[in-house]
Amino acid sequence: MSVTHGTIPVMTSIDETLLLETAAKYGVPAPVVRELMARARPCLYLVPYDDVPESRRETARPAARTGGLPALPDGVNWPDGREPLVLSVDCAALPHGVLDIELPADGHLLFFTEIEYPPESSAVLHIPAGVRTAERPASYELDGEAGEIRVYEPRTLYPVPGLTFDGEWEGGPQISAFLDGNGNGDGDGAPDALDSFEEAVGDLAFGGHRPGVCVQIGGFSDPWDMAPDTGELVLLAQLAGQAIDHNVFTMNLIVGTREDIAAREYAGLQYEQQC
Repeated sequence: MSVTHGTIPVMTSIDETLLLETAAKYGVPAPVVRELMARARPCLYLVPYDDVPESRRETARPAARTGGLPALPDGVNWPDGREPLVLSVDCAALPHGVLDIELPADGHLLFFTEIEYPPESSAVLHIPAGVRTAERPASYELDGEAGEIRVYEPRTLYPVPGLTFDGEWEGGPQISAFLDGNGNGDGDGAPDALDSFEEAVGDLAFGGHRPGVCVQIGGFSDPWDMAPDTGELVLLAQLAGQAIDHNVFTMNLIVGTREDIAAREYAGLQYEQQC
């Protein structure tokens, strides 16, 4: 979430003076900062404990897990496509009031998708709190043939608030003028200045240097190719393949409309893999 200090929207965890000092370091004028921050979106990074900034470790609590077997209610089976379980999120353990998309207040979100090659089908399930569940085995039988679903090594993840920026800088008049050299920038160096400023502010919001390999909930995507969160579509989750399996080099993005995400209409989500 953001608040407005004077005329510059900033994340509540970033002091405005520090924000402006950081901007001045990279030669980014205050009107450009104002436009950038107005377009910023909060996110949650899900990271191993070793990647939690030292300033946040004392209060860090686990909130997610990659891999493992799914715990499902009676009558609910592994999704028909038999994709691996790649992420389980304990919604009640996430920091509240951080994201600008609406997730369930409790229960677990389970993400089933392929990360090693483009998925033919995928699923996100919400398991309500208080429902009796049991782990489902990874083995199955189909037409008399035995099969085994890939199970990734379970890894516990911790939530850390972060800040992301719209990759389409050019939309605002102040930013456009800065890029053109008509503001306080020199034009040629403006894109690098904006890149450096965004990276520095993202690190400030995280509380340290953000890991390059992680799981991200909400915010703007950080894709390797074209961003899938355009128009009415917003990012629900972004999963680096290496965050799940160190030997998988893919970027996996899950997007949907704000309305479907809030209504838990996860059947309408779209999945994209980039490599």
